Amino acid sequence: MTEQPKIRFKVTDDQLEELIHRYCRDFTQWARLGRFDPITGRDEQIDQSILIILQKGRKNVALLAPAGVGKTALCAGLAQKIVANQVPEYLKNARVLEIDLAAMAAGTSGPAEFQARFLPLCKGAAERYHDPAYPKFILFLDEMHQIMPSCEASSYKGLSEVMKPYLTVGDLHVIGATTLDEFRIYVAPDPAMDRRFQKVFLPIPDVPQTIDIMKNLKAGYEKHHRITVSDKSIEIIVNCTEQHMRKRNQPDKSIIMMDAAMAHHVKEHGIGGELDLNSVYYMISKETGIHPEALKK
Repeated sequence: MTEQPKIRFKVTDDQLEELIHRYCRDFTQWARLGRFDPITGRDEQIDQSILIILQKGRKNVALLAPAGVGKTALCAGLAQKIVANQVPEYLKNARVLEIDLAAMAAGTSGPAEFQARFLPLCKGAAERYHDPAYPKFILFLDEMHQIMPSCEASSYKGLSEVMKPYLTVGDLHVIGATTLDEFRIYVAPDPAMDRRFQKVFLPIPDVPQTIDIMKNLKAGYEKHHRITVSDKSIEIIVNCTEQHMRKRNQPDKSIIMMDAAMAHHVKEHGIGGELDLNSVYYMISKETGIHPEALKK
């Protein structure tokens, strides 16, 4: 009787790829396809994250920053560096996978069914960790505090218990993102989770830094809207949002306002030409309630 071949992994390659296709965003593939805008001003934090991932022990990253500062963009920047071969040999061809918890939860009848989808993704990545034939898998969890059992308002609470055994033995790379306050409230009280993540703090960019970020981003928006944006317009957008939209953070608020102003320009004037500053003041006025003429002063 012919001996049956042993199953190499409990989660087969096809099963793992299906899970990734259904429940993840493959940032490395997106970077390869040029779907991300250039990431500016985060080289130091990306390098810190790489240094953590290279370690044998605490190899998981907690990105801590207020909303809108660029935690997801940092992971996109890491994926871009991987694609450009600007990483150490250990991370060559690594895959940065953002887990879409909402997609994973869709259609489930309860926590057990949800966890049954989450578990094989973690297992599949972890059991390939020591196999040199496979690239490293880096799982990105935005709003990581939502998977903690103490986060009562979350539909995803308790998933940390599924992930914890793989973190404990060191067979999984995870980048989690949340705010410092939410990390302190939900993650830090769990010693097993807290000691397996190293913190990387993302400072809010100041006005000059935000202007540089916007100048590097504008080409993608110009291509989309088919109009141009002058450096003067960018400076006005950043200074206006900084002064009048204090409850939101840079660079997110300036990016949103530039995009909205360009859309308004195209609606009013069509494609071609340069962004009209009246569209800038109009959209910021709608957001803040301040009259456009007052914004010009």
